[in-house]
Amino acid sequence: MLTMLKKFRKQRKLTQRDLADALHISQTSVSKYERGESEPDLEMVIRMADFFEVSIDEFVRGK
Repeated sequence: MLTMLKKFRKQRKLTQRDLADALHISQTSVSKYERGESEPDLEMVIRMADFFEVSIDEFVRGK
């Protein structure tokens, strides 16, 4: 999932700050998710998938 977060963010040409602002979280949280230092909870995964307009399965598994 972490690689998918970065992939979707870069496809939209968003910075970590842009994504953090859109999701109302800190840029540090986005950075930690992308580096694998932290895992988003289920609610955040749903919000991210909705933001990128993809299914949760696609967001989590890349399928």
